[in-house]
Amino acid sequence: MHNGIATPKLLVGELPELKGQGRDLRIDACRGIALWCIFLDHVPDNIGSWLTLRNYGFSDAAEIFMFVSGVTCALAYGNAWRREGWIGVIKRTLRRSWEIYVAFLLLTLACAILVHLAGGSRLADVSNTRILLDHPGATLAQAAILQYRPVNTDVLPIFVLLHLLFAPLLWLLLRVPKLTLGASLALYALVHVFGWTVPAWPNSHWAFNPLAWQLLVVLGAWWMIEKRIPPWVMSRTALVLAVLYLLFSLVIALSSRIMPLDALIPQVLEKLLYPLDKSNLDPLRLLHFLAMAVLAAWFVPRNWPWLMTPVMRGAIRCGQNSLPIYCLGVLLAFASYRVLLDISGGPAMQIALSAGGILAMIATATLLNLISIKPRQGAFGPNSARLSENQPTMTPQSVAR
Repeated sequence: MHNGIATPKLLVGELPELKGQGRDLRIDACRGIALWCIFLDHVPDNIGSWLTLRNYGFSDAAEIFMFVSGVTCALAYGNAWRREGWIGVIKRTLRRSWEIYVAFLLLTLACAILVHLAGGSRLADVSNTRILLDHPGATLAQAAILQYRPVNTDVLPIFVLLHLLFAPLLWLLLRVPKLTLGASLALYALVHVFGWTVPAWPNSHWAFNPLAWQLLVVLGAWWMIEKRIPPWVMSRTALVLAVLYLLFSLVIALSSRIMPLDALIPQVLEKLLYPLDKSNLDPLRLLHFLAMAVLAAWFVPRNWPWLMTPVMRGAIRCGQNSLPIYCLGVLLAFASYRVLLDISGGPAMQIALSAGGILAMIATATLLNLISIKPRQGAFGPNSARLSENQPTMTPQSVAR
């Protein structure tokens, strides 16, 4: 005991050390690319969205973002647990939850101001800010309790809730990791069986139902704590099945956009598969993400050379500053749509806005790195992904008993 904080007792003999490995840049790169894709997908009728995952399979960047957020939460709060004990973890989760909550409220106000200044009724309807502009008092009260959310801001309230609950989740993952993952999977299944959701206002709809999407966050945290890839993931059977499923989803996804392919797909099959329920993380979307994860485990090692390319360095910078970059992406998507409505909606303008938006995100992230204004931890934080030299891996066996 020191200053009233219980210091975890590490069973050193059971803990491998990560000497000199430092930060895993794949985490930041994945998160940065996901932020780019989210921005491109948030601009309606944008040709730039053809660069994102959404058009080539059942899932999109949201699944990647959620999974990586679970990884970074486990790293951030696991490091805090080692240094400060559970009191430190609880303090950090409360602080980070408050930071994301404030960011959400400020982003909500910024969206309303942007739409008001743009003076476009169509933009107000598309962005779900009409009700905020017409009834600001009641709507802001609902936003304050996370019941109202403008379009594209739904991720932030989810992370407010997840950070609030991450301390007990981490406690369970460190002690009974398999049971905790099983309980998360069971909750996901019950959501699909009984239609469980969290209350929302004014139409009871969440773009990301927290009760379903929690599975990816728990899965990411579980994988980080277990610190090993299950043997079946690296089997050739898993690789072949993953490739076949990805090819199947590619053909189905493109069939709705390319007429020759549409003629090859039976209508019965399309009606059986679509529409995919993104709000509740449709099982086909989950399987698609898991198939991509298998390929990543096979072909993207920790020292992947492409991580040193300029494009990937830009993605890494964005991933290291994910909370401000996410908020910036939402505002850029609103502004880009307004430009497409008022000036030109042609392909050249779409390409220019897409490229300009990503460059603005990279420039902002670079500036934030230079002036050292970075989130401290958690799903949106950069420092959470750092493993200091000679720091032991967090495992269930290292928990104080």
